[in-house]
Amino acid sequence: YPEGPQNEGKHLFKPLNVITQHAFLSYHPGYIWPDFHNMSYKRCPGCVLFHRWLFMARLCPPTNAIKTSKYNPFTFLPLNLFEQFQRIANAYFLFLLVLQVIPQISSLSWFTTVVPLVLVLTVTAAKDATDDIVSKLRGEKWMNVQVGDIIKLENNQFVTADLMLLSSSEPLNLVYIETAELDGETNLKVRQALTVTGDLGEDVEKLADFNGEVRCEPPNNRLDRFMGTLTYAGQKYPLDNEKVLLRGCTLRNTQWCFGLVLFGGPETKLMQNCGKTTFKRTSIDRLMNVLVLCIFGFLAFMCTVLAIGNCFWELNEGSNFTAFLPRQDGNEATFSAFLAFWSYVIILNTVVPISLYVSVEIIRLGNSFYIDWDGKMYHAANDTPAEARTTTLNEELGQIQYVFSDKTGTLTQNIMTFNKCSVNGKSYGEVTDSYKVDFSFNSLADPRFVFHDHSLVEAVKLENPEVHAFFRLLALCHTVMAEEKREGELFYLAQSPDEGALVTAARNFGFVFRSRTPDSVSIVEMGRQRSYELLAILDFNNVRKRMSVIVRSPEGKLSLYCKGADTIIYERLHRSCSKLMDVTTEHLNEFAGEGLRTLALAYKDLDEEYFNGWKRRHHEVSTSLDGREGKLDELYEEIEKDLLLLGATAVEDKLQDGVPQTIELLSKAHIKIWVLTGDKQETAENIGYSCNLLREEMNEVFVVSGNSPEDVRQELRSEVSPIGKCFPSHPIHFFVLIAYALERGSELAFLRLACLCKAVICCRVTPLQKAQVVELVKKHKQAVTLAIGDGANDVSMIKAAHIGVGISGQEGMQAVLSSDYSFAQFRFLQRLLLVHGRWSYLRMCKFLRYFFYKNFTFTFVHFWYAFFCGFSAQTVYDEWFITLYNLVYTALPVLGMSLFDQDVNDAWSFQHPQLYVPGQLNLYFSKKAFFKCALHSCYSSLVLFFIPYAAVHDTVRDDGKDVADYQSFALLTQTCLLFAVTIQLGFEMSYWTAVNTFFVLGSLAMYFAVTFTMYSDGMFLTLPSAFPFIGTGRNSLNQPNIWLTILLTSILCVLPVVTYRFLFIQLCPTINDKVQVRQAKATPPPPPRRTRIRRTSSRRSGYAFSHAQGYGDLVTSGRFLRRPALPRSSGFSHAGRTTTSFSPMGRSAGYSPTGRPQNAKVSDVEVTSLQMYKTIRDPAL
Repeated sequence: YPEGPQNEGKHLFKPLNVITQHAFLSYHPGYIWPDFHNMSYKRCPGCVLFHRWLFMARLCPPTNAIKTSKYNPFTFLPLNLFEQFQRIANAYFLFLLVLQVIPQISSLSWFTTVVPLVLVLTVTAAKDATDDIVSKLRGEKWMNVQVGDIIKLENNQFVTADLMLLSSSEPLNLVYIETAELDGETNLKVRQALTVTGDLGEDVEKLADFNGEVRCEPPNNRLDRFMGTLTYAGQKYPLDNEKVLLRGCTLRNTQWCFGLVLFGGPETKLMQNCGKTTFKRTSIDRLMNVLVLCIFGFLAFMCTVLAIGNCFWELNEGSNFTAFLPRQDGNEATFSAFLAFWSYVIILNTVVPISLYVSVEIIRLGNSFYIDWDGKMYHAANDTPAEARTTTLNEELGQIQYVFSDKTGTLTQNIMTFNKCSVNGKSYGEVTDSYKVDFSFNSLADPRFVFHDHSLVEAVKLENPEVHAFFRLLALCHTVMAEEKREGELFYLAQSPDEGALVTAARNFGFVFRSRTPDSVSIVEMGRQRSYELLAILDFNNVRKRMSVIVRSPEGKLSLYCKGADTIIYERLHRSCSKLMDVTTEHLNEFAGEGLRTLALAYKDLDEEYFNGWKRRHHEVSTSLDGREGKLDELYEEIEKDLLLLGATAVEDKLQDGVPQTIELLSKAHIKIWVLTGDKQETAENIGYSCNLLREEMNEVFVVSGNSPEDVRQELRSEVSPIGKCFPSHPIHFFVLIAYALERGSELAFLRLACLCKAVICCRVTPLQKAQVVELVKKHKQAVTLAIGDGANDVSMIKAAHIGVGISGQEGMQAVLSSDYSFAQFRFLQRLLLVHGRWSYLRMCKFLRYFFYKNFTFTFVHFWYAFFCGFSAQTVYDEWFITLYNLVYTALPVLGMSLFDQDVNDAWSFQHPQLYVPGQLNLYFSKKAFFKCALHSCYSSLVLFFIPYAAVHDTVRDDGKDVADYQSFALLTQTCLLFAVTIQLGFEMSYWTAVNTFFVLGSLAMYFAVTFTMYSDGMFLTLPSAFPFIGTGRNSLNQPNIWLTILLTSILCVLPVVTYRFLFIQLCPTINDKVQVRQAKATPPPPPRRTRIRRTSSRRSGYAFSHAQGYGDLVTSGRFLRRPALPRSSGFSHAGRTTTSFSPMGRSAGYSPTGRPQNAKVSDVEVTSLQMYKTIRDPAL
């Protein structure tokens, strides 16, 4: 199609080649040739030809259409009603409605059931429709795109299928994409097309004539990898993730690009990741299901008792009434009892809480808004408020027993600063005075970088070869991108904050990384511009735990520079480095004591002939489709041997604000905190001490670090006994999981041991193992769990826990997108749990207790009345009162309590974290509390029936007329009921507001207004059959004895409650009672702040690398920043420095060196010899 807005979004299609059956089967061995007559089609996902064959038009290949909405205008009503009637209570009330249309059974009008049922269905349907409309996916114009099509995208367009990039408008065929909808990261990523396809440009004819074949992996959900090959003109070209645009990306800063559709519709990687999310339900929801079944059983029991009573009454007393209540022919007592059973199913239907579900949803929605609106959980630094991403789990926040937390980016800031280093056996970085190092000799230095050890910069100035080699490695061995908008104004884009900190350190000490191309790296070494030929990048991954670069110096020297985890580097060192390794190890232990993240640095010189052979083998492996990754690892392992040690770096990952105080507070609330991290034991242990998870008084430290499943099982068995013996008197321990503890046969022993410990830290844990630990606790401890993290590696853990919390940190937003609640800082977790969670749980429990009380009391009065009306299924109340009781008269007061009530304010909640414990023990609502409510309702119903019955029995009005008619008794009983349940609500509320008061008094006023209106002459004359209680209100409520009866029943109903609570508070008060009394007398002091404890350790900290695949392929393929480099100056003078900045990439989105002004004063430093262990003698270094 020609260019133009009228053709925007249309795909190019030009079928050229007709493939015969024989030729096709040669490409697809085992493929079933389609039957053209019935149009069957079987697609081979492992092979995509550039041109759709002519017969494929007849085979109807899968399109790019997907469906993300549940309904459409035609299916909404039937599907939604079908889903709603799967709820037992709704189906039950529909069944009641059917019974009510049978005249022989029903004694109630149909509207008593229809009105509440329709209201519930309407509110729920409106909510479902709103959610479904929001979830509809945009981009319907792309639905007809098919595999093999070539499409054109323009700037800011949404990528709607998985594409192989063919060409683009940018230099070197680069494109810039935003992947926020895939991983939550808003920083731009770079992709680059193959040169062979990039030369096609935007020539539509060339693109259509291009004939090639792509063989790739089948559809899968791996967003971080893609494997395939392009075959063209007899040559094979490797395809990986950097040459693919995935559905969900957005094209940015790129005028246009062309792509070949590899996967469409549900086969795209984005849709493969959109599996069904587990529906999370609270423990109260699960309990409610059990209670509703119990209620059904109890309802059947009551109806059976009353049906039997009807049978006996008909046999013994029924014949006395046949004169004016003649029986129909054939109606025996048993048949009458059968009809009475179903009649009482209708009469007693209010015992089943249909309106409960709607009220619960309203309460949860309101409590979710409180979280969203909480200004104390708003992080102003990055303009991030707290967000309740679900409205169904609020009360579960008040019952958390286990918190599973990530470390990096969750407890720490994931903002790295270069603090210390060890070079050739000498340690640098100790702060001996307050004077900062003056970097004025380097105009390219970052003014925000702060360092206090002057001896290191003096060693640089003295041209110490080991120190120069150390910083040269940091300037060359990385995948950082550099951009220089103006002369001397450098912007670094780093894969991780660790790399950004190390390159910035090298920059300040005189080794400035300036720019790179696909095959070179330009640096400024102490004022001299030097360009190194970049021959290979051996990239970092989770298995290698190191990265290397192979470069050729301007003098022609071939060198390999390597950095990585100290244990990994040590295994590959030359034997001559053993003494230096021992000294460096001591320094690493010192760094670990301060919780620093470390890397070891090493290098080796390479032989030209050997390297050429190695590079040839590397190219062959990189173009293979089978086992590519394993073969590359073998090649990397081969060349990274006999390295020479240079030293080590130490980077600080600072704790987030308030982490120690939060952990201490949660521990006092009896919440167990487990840290699950991929770091090594030493790093996790030192962070544990820094954040108060571990304390100095923890004398018993248990470590499980077996290297085989059998070793781990043996260690677990041996540790259980000593922990069990000291547990009663010393319940504080530290337990570390290293490996194999989650295998079958060890997991239960691990769980028993871990649950005896106060603090648990699991190290070297993969994302899948994080989820396994959470599932293990959920399954065997039956405890409510919460998982909190900030990275993509925490998503599985967040989804597995009952509650998932995402932190919007430096690792993108994927954890937030998968979470139930999100905020910006770990310290907000204490407010989420101890305030919002506890209040939500308390409010929900109070609501449920009161709701069951008022409904059971309402229903039981019918039960007692049956014994006085011949079991005839006559109602004791007016039909309009039955209809409006839950919808109008008692709805708003209980909602007011459930939305505004609080036993103590937030300050006292922090001051007394023990207030959280009752929620963990299910003390506020349980089966026991439910049966207490039932007994209380039974007592109240007895009072509400028999006191009014006795009060009007043989009683006359002031004028001598009888008041003992049915209508007057019904009015009196329902008025007493409403006053009794309203007063009970007042006793339940701990926190009265103007809204609560208005709801309570307004509901009573509404009752009398509606009553006098419906009992008026006008309503009777309008519709006599619907309003038979003419004049009952004014004739009854003007009698003093009626009001005295109301007062007496109200007092008798609440008297046991008042007595019980008074004695309970006096004799055995709960923590809530004590704190409420204290709150009424005084204001709480501010919560105490615990000082951080620094601890020295003999264990090394974790390596400072991100746990993600590196950007080595990105660098070597030329996907660098498109702005051309400015003319370089050496940059070294004593003039003032230009302002610089650092804009990290990916996980390092928040990296920033410490920003404080420089101090020009330099202390006198004694020149020291750094030649303790001479291992580098080559002047080229």
